[in-house]
Amino acid sequence: MTKLKILTSTNRSGAKGRSIADWITEIAKQNSDFDVELLDLAEINLPFMDEPHHPVLKNYQFEHTKKWSAKIDEADAFIIVLAEYNYGYPAPIKNAIDYLHQEWKYKPVGFVSYGGISAGLRAVQMLKQVLTTLSMMPLTQQVNLPFFSKEIDENGVFHPNDSATRSAGVMLDELKKWSESMKTLRIAESQPA
Repeated sequence: MTKLKILTSTNRSGAKGRSIADWITEIAKQNSDFDVELLDLAEINLPFMDEPHHPVLKNYQFEHTKKWSAKIDEADAFIIVLAEYNYGYPAPIKNAIDYLHQEWKYKPVGFVSYGGISAGLRAVQMLKQVLTTLSMMPLTQQVNLPFFSKEIDENGVFHPNDSATRSAGVMLDELKKWSESMKTLRIAESQPA
């Protein structure tokens, strides 16, 4: 079974992305191929990167980093629920990524992006550069949600259209394939030379 971690991208109070994260989490849980966990950066509340050593050394000093490392290390694949701020990605997701290095390696990542007319696509394109530097595989199959707030009801529940739901299914199928393919690389990486 593929261990799938779904990450929010912001810790802003009142952000609507959590309702989208809840939706994609429920969709993923319906797929028996995945063991799904939602990691909400607002709840995890990592401080601004404060480790004294470079993350590539994996010599963490702080308990919050050790816990974050364990969560990310156990994952086989990720979905990032990505907001777009000022044509880019939010600082909390970059901070969360920058805390670690090896834990991200050789794992696929899908995106559920949201925003106005651009549906968060500019943020996705920018973040892909960061993720490929960490030897991750960003998928081309993704879910893009323009004018997403129109699909959130008065109770804060996201009600996507059929196209978004179909796109989510395609992305999850692709995540499973890439996770299985990249598992060989992760195993090889963990073997002593």
